[in-house]
Amino acid sequence: MSETQQVDDRPGAGPPPANSVDRFFKISARGSTVGREVRGGFATFFTMAYILVLNPIILSSAKDKFGDQLDSVQLVTATALVAAVMTIVMGVGGNLPLALAAGLGLNAVVAFQIAPLMSWDDAMGLIVLEGLLICVLVVTGLREAVMYAIPQPLKQAISVGIGLFIAFIGFVDAGFVSRIPDAANTTVPVQLGATGALTGWPVLVFCLGVLLTIGLLARKVKGAILISIVTMTAVAIVINEIADVKSWGLTTPQVPDDVVASPDFGLLGDFSLFGAFGEVSVITVVLLVFTLILSDFFDTMGTVVGISAEAGLLDEEGKVPNLGRVLLIDGAAAVAGGASSASSATSYIESAAGVGEGARTGFANLVTGGLFACALFLTPLLTIVPMQAAAPALVAVGFLMMTQVKHIDWDKYEIAIPAFLTIAVMPFAYSITNGIGAGFVSYVLIKTVLGKAKEVHWLLWGTSALFLIYFAIDPIEQLLNAK
Repeated sequence: MSETQQVDDRPGAGPPPANSVDRFFKISARGSTVGREVRGGFATFFTMAYILVLNPIILSSAKDKFGDQLDSVQLVTATALVAAVMTIVMGVGGNLPLALAAGLGLNAVVAFQIAPLMSWDDAMGLIVLEGLLICVLVVTGLREAVMYAIPQPLKQAISVGIGLFIAFIGFVDAGFVSRIPDAANTTVPVQLGATGALTGWPVLVFCLGVLLTIGLLARKVKGAILISIVTMTAVAIVINEIADVKSWGLTTPQVPDDVVASPDFGLLGDFSLFGAFGEVSVITVVLLVFTLILSDFFDTMGTVVGISAEAGLLDEEGKVPNLGRVLLIDGAAAVAGGASSASSATSYIESAAGVGEGARTGFANLVTGGLFACALFLTPLLTIVPMQAAAPALVAVGFLMMTQVKHIDWDKYEIAIPAFLTIAVMPFAYSITNGIGAGFVSYVLIKTVLGKAKEVHWLLWGTSALFLIYFAIDPIEQLLNAK
């Protein structure tokens, strides 16, 4: 995105509002149109619809302390319901093109770290507790203050790092790169395809999708990302019919036998807020909740800043519009996710696909949320988009977000080094939170070494200290258990 586009997309840049909807969402004021918002809403949905498949797989594959497993059909319903409701709430209340759904990574923590220690009800209760505590941080102003304390170059580095991260997600999930043991039984970090070469029809679909997407973007075709997703899904369906494809991954592109499926709301309300305290020690509960809060807190922070920056919505001081409401809604989403047994719901970086399609307001969320609501009944029809058809959008958006790297002063090491670590650690560690933590800790350290400790906001000192605990959580747990 060019600097001219960024300026034009800011509030106040567009013509007078055409109607009450335009006025409420500030569509014209942000240089957007209803058409762009609708396209953006569709693009965001299709790039994150995989969560309807992936979240149930992750959660249902694990057993709790008593050997119980969650029902996959009920998990699909819970996942779609939370995503639909909270995405719409974010659109209306926060007016940002920022969709929400069950958080990847967080659901793995719940499934494989927390559930084995207690019942599923107790585990989901911890998610609710985490969300409530995040809401408290928002109400007290602490969460918003932390975001404002971050230097602008670090915010830009966060956006760039997220761009590389989501592009990497696209390459990995599409099978373009993979990590497997080699002949010497050592681990290759990443390699081309599954065998060192590109093989199989699904990877071909991805490659063609990338070429189509970048070609359309270069030609400045409106709806480029969405056109690519829909086109390559159709191509994938045809290929799946005429070719012998071993596996497409989580989603097979084929016309479903049944279009409508009845939702099952059986998991709603199945949580115990304080039940975990009766299963494990108070220290263990505190550490688990702390880990969840820190991951959710900074994943959201990075996502909100990254999406707002890419949409050109940050003001001259790098502040996000309606930040307090946005963060409160995100905290409430964690509560909703735990209360429905869908795991903690959080803001999705895949929303960048919608921004890349032109979305600038919460109106796009009405479309995305509406599609998630439809997924409650039309899951067989709306989940036929394979990752290989959606992933090119992530690669393209990664490029768009990468362009912000030019605003960082690379000759000034005290900010360049933390910025580099932020950018590098996100994709390398496969975590937004870890990248932000590396940037914060290194920033505080370098400022201190240079005798400029007074320039560091006290909140960054506190946050960096928490990150040190976060990175050292395993030895800390071992020390506490030893006692």
